[in-house]
Amino acid sequence: MSQSVSNGLRIQARLERSGFALDVDTTIPLEGVTALFGRSGCGKTTLLRIIAGLEHPPGAEVHFGDTAWQSGKTFVPLHRRRVGLVFQESTLLPHLSVRGNLLYGYKRTPESMRRLHLDEVADLLGITELLERRADQLSGGQRQRVALGRALLISPDLLLLDEPLNALDTQTKREIMPFLARLSDRTGIPTLLVTHAPEEVERLAHRVAFMHDGQLERLEPLRDALARADSPLFREEGAVSVLQGELGPPDEHDLRPFGPPEARYRVPTTPGSTKGAGHQARLRIDARDVSIALSPPEDISILNIIPVTIEALDEAPGHHGPARILATCRQDDGQPLMAELTQLSTKRLALQPGTRAHALVKSVAFLD
Repeated sequence: MSQSVSNGLRIQARLERSGFALDVDTTIPLEGVTALFGRSGCGKTTLLRIIAGLEHPPGAEVHFGDTAWQSGKTFVPLHRRRVGLVFQESTLLPHLSVRGNLLYGYKRTPESMRRLHLDEVADLLGITELLERRADQLSGGQRQRVALGRALLISPDLLLLDEPLNALDTQTKREIMPFLARLSDRTGIPTLLVTHAPEEVERLAHRVAFMHDGQLERLEPLRDALARADSPLFREEGAVSVLQGELGPPDEHDLRPFGPPEARYRVPTTPGSTKGAGHQARLRIDARDVSIALSPPEDISILNIIPVTIEALDEAPGHHGPARILATCRQDDGQPLMAELTQLSTKRLALQPGTRAHALVKSVAFLD
């Protein structure tokens, strides 16, 4: 299923409207999932529409790999850009069955360009049992999965997702997230995800493009975005870490090893998890659930005690009470781990950049 595209997605565009100006000049790697993250009205959807060809600002340059989609007098319309689009509200054809909706674009895709097919896409999205159901008989989450399937079945070179979970309730979001999480890995299709939800970035993104007031301020790997105290991802809920590593098989206590020996966690098996031994997984750790000890404590109930080096100490974000300290630590496998501490603890332990310590991780959560 996988594919690769040279260079990247190059966008240079200016667009002015009443009270709003977009000014972007960037190149986005064409691999994995890139989240366009920012508050409502910052220009994320406008940028996505320019990439898709739904907006046509004069003088803009949009290049997909070596192909010019917009440059000078060249303008390639949406239907020739081989882009799969999914919006907040699914736009299924209500009079057709799920199968009919899925095959709508597939039948219009030249046979030589079909890389994805109905059976594998239906299996990937868990909609095989819905194929004969009418589109107007589906729940919101089912509709979005079918919309994703329809976008995939044109075998696009690029997938554009504009807040695809925004119209769904919390439980439905939880149900659909695992399907979204495996799309990029299983299909190899580069994906741009517009979102203002940090939890969607943590779960789905490989890199983040931070947008603010029409500007793309920073494009960086997820690991780097979560390793600085001023990350916009931390504004509301506080700092978190997202670790990536390989899962091992469950032991007699139903705990699974995660990560390499030098940064080894033991984590509870998640009910209904689809991740088997040997699979890559993401582990989410709230900075408030991490304490620091200068030497490894004994006679303690905490299972996960990880050697770290402290790299930075900053004021923790998202607090309205007494200021707390955010310690940016580096595990011995190179991944960052954030710990939120009181000022008193930081002073009492004489913590400073370069201090070797042990992180006591009280709680973890799989992002399956």
